[in-house]
Amino acid sequence: MSSTTPINRRSLFRMGAGAGLGLAAAPLLAACGDGGTTARAEAKSASLLPDTAVRNIGLRPDLAGTATGVPQGFFGYPAKPLRATKNTPLKGASPISATMETFSPPPPGRGRNAAWQRIESLLGGRVDITAVPADDYGTKFSTMVASDSLPDLFMYPEVGGVDNKAAFLQATCADLTPHLAGDKVKDYPNLAAIPKAAWQAAIFGGKLYGIPIARTGTGGAGFYRHDLFEEVGVTSLDQIDGLDRFVEVCKELTRPRKDRYAIIAGATSMLAMSAGAPYYWRLDPSTGKFTIDLETPEYRTAVETARALYKAGCFYPGTLQMSGAQKAQYTDMFKNGKGAYVYDGVPTYLAPGVGYVAAMKAIDTTYDPRPFVPIGKGAVSWMDNVKLENTHVKKASAERVRQILALADFAAAPFGSEEYTLMNYGVEGTDFTRDDKGNPALTKQGTQDVTVPWKFMASAVPAIYSADSEDGVRHVHEAFTKMIPMMEQDPTLQYSSPTWDSKGSGSLYALKQDALKDIIAGRKPMSSYDQLVKDYLAKGGEQARGEFEEAFQKGKK
Repeated sequence: MSSTTPINRRSLFRMGAGAGLGLAAAPLLAACGDGGTTARAEAKSASLLPDTAVRNIGLRPDLAGTATGVPQGFFGYPAKPLRATKNTPLKGASPISATMETFSPPPPGRGRNAAWQRIESLLGGRVDITAVPADDYGTKFSTMVASDSLPDLFMYPEVGGVDNKAAFLQATCADLTPHLAGDKVKDYPNLAAIPKAAWQAAIFGGKLYGIPIARTGTGGAGFYRHDLFEEVGVTSLDQIDGLDRFVEVCKELTRPRKDRYAIIAGATSMLAMSAGAPYYWRLDPSTGKFTIDLETPEYRTAVETARALYKAGCFYPGTLQMSGAQKAQYTDMFKNGKGAYVYDGVPTYLAPGVGYVAAMKAIDTTYDPRPFVPIGKGAVSWMDNVKLENTHVKKASAERVRQILALADFAAAPFGSEEYTLMNYGVEGTDFTRDDKGNPALTKQGTQDVTVPWKFMASAVPAIYSADSEDGVRHVHEAFTKMIPMMEQDPTLQYSSPTWDSKGSGSLYALKQDALKDIIAGRKPMSSYDQLVKDYLAKGGEQARGEFEEAFQKGKK
């Protein structure tokens, strides 16, 4: 699989584990009754969405966010974190159980975890959390479903979960519509800061079931070496007015004798955005017609451009063939100066120690990596990073559901709040100290205490923050300021297709990647692109289109 479209762990893992998870959940789904066992196309009513609002607890960002989704930017950490929740919301509640995935080593239990203890003190109640390594979470979820042992609050697997998600949620989970739709969300102000697009992805079977772990809407268009682009006369990406000019620049950037090439791995996603191609599906609202990206002239142009770049020798040799599992290898090649452009998500840019800014500064202070913004007059950015996933509440009494939502509201507390500080840095003096600029620095105990996955219970859009690079914060904020307004809406957030849910990120994704890899590398002629489109539609794309269009018509009634 090449990196010709966004590489995300969700797509990669679904191909390996998703089918098994669906089978494991079958006994539960079979008990849903005839009315719930058949997945249906549906339009997602806007009336189910919470009223959203920018959250302001009294902290002043260095770079302002916007109601349209541009995150706030902070050059330093607040000296005095402020509360974002009131009183002790779980006082009198029986212990709440939660199971979340984690990308960190197992955390120490509450008895040895100062942060856990302090969080429960603020909550006024006990939260029993099971942290499961991300690679094992799909199996854990399958086991919990099959044994009917789901906790009060759980994260839905990124790997795909069950075959018929709507029926599973209907049978197992609390309908959150009465608690969160419209102005009802005002009782949970941190959840109210989650954007509507993320909430759209939480609607199934005509009800609001999920609590989003929201992200920035778009994952961006990769990164480029601003210093190298300057060397060839490009001081601003605005000077690249189209794909033809980009090809010319890439040829100038390619220096085989210096073991440096224009592109590491793939660039077709960025090229497709620059050409104005949709993120998978395009909807014509006047007719209700859905068009898959492969059918559009814009996407074909992006593939032709990638093919031309490959033929011109602009790709680092061998990297086009690298899979998502080799992402660390090819991104390290970029960080070590082997290329001028790489496709990766914006969240990795400012990651402490290992992100592009910190890692490349340690290698060579002249390296100047920056987020790439799609180029050209018709460019768009993709709505491909709306959420990490949803969490769900197991069916319970209304009072119990309110208690669990109060916990989720706590977990969604914004950057710089007391709650956020405890979840991400722990207790000051025990888990972290302040550096000379006032930024939190984790102690040895802190690196362990903060691995409890509180932040995967719920989240609004993360703020942009770095203790290491004010310029890096500015670059990310500037990129989002440009990309958010040019972000093309994803119609699959408003309309659902069971076929797309089961095949879009699995078998169809694999079919597309394998074929594009051969076309771009020149092993197959460009004329084989037409056969790819036919195969893609025949193996599920056409059926998904029909279901989306059926959902659109339902939404008009």
